[in-house]
Amino acid sequence: MINKEFIELAKQKVLEYHTEHFMEPYDDRITLDNVFVAWYSKVLQNHKALLGISDMDDQHYYEATYNGDKKQLYLDVYNKQENKCFEVK
Repeated sequence: MINKEFIELAKQKVLEYHTEHFMEPYDDRITLDNVFVAWYSKVLQNHKALLGISDMDDQHYYEATYNGDKKQLYLDVYNKQENKCFEVK
């Protein structure tokens, strides 16, 4: 799998998850154009990307991992639980 194929597949899976969990049926206001890649890396045959979606109803971030040996894609969904500020001197 090449980089572009992985990124397209990862974005599609994020959109499918978002549509299933956060959108009303037949709501088409969020499309693939709203899914973005914040970080991406490829090592040997494996790919990993951190993705987000520009929708105020979805404050998750997504981690997509492709295992090239097994030809499997994993999607982990993370929820921001807390934001703390620390003063650094």
